[in-house]
Amino acid sequence: QVQLVESGGGLVQAGGSLRLSCAASGRTFSSYAMGWFRQAPGKEREFAAAIDWRGGRTIYADSVKGRFTISSDNAKNTVYLQMNSLKSEDTAVYYCAASYSRFSDYRTLLTYDYWGQGTQVTVSS
Repeated sequence: QVQLVESGGGLVQAGGSLRLSCAASGRTFSSYAMGWFRQAPGKEREFAAAIDWRGGRTIYADSVKGRFTISSDNAKNTVYLQMNSLKSEDTAVYYCAASYSRFSDYRTLLTYDYWGQGTQVTVSS
């Protein structure tokens, strides 16, 4: 019943930046964590970043660590993914997801209960 809508994707040159947003709507929203995943053509969906709503603690995939920053705005029910120093291998559809599981591995797909529709990020080299 939770609706998650991603926005902010687009085409960017390698080395550039994009900021993705994920807005939650449709019902009262309360989850333990929000995550960003990405899926390139022909590949499995993979974890990028996650944030703990309660404490603001964050985790990142090694592939994006130091380049991407996940953040949240509780008042807006919105999670962001700031992506800097983008590489061609970052090209993918990016999905946000909400988890209602406590003490879970937020790097894992099955931890998440609701998913957005995805937003395309294309990085040209």
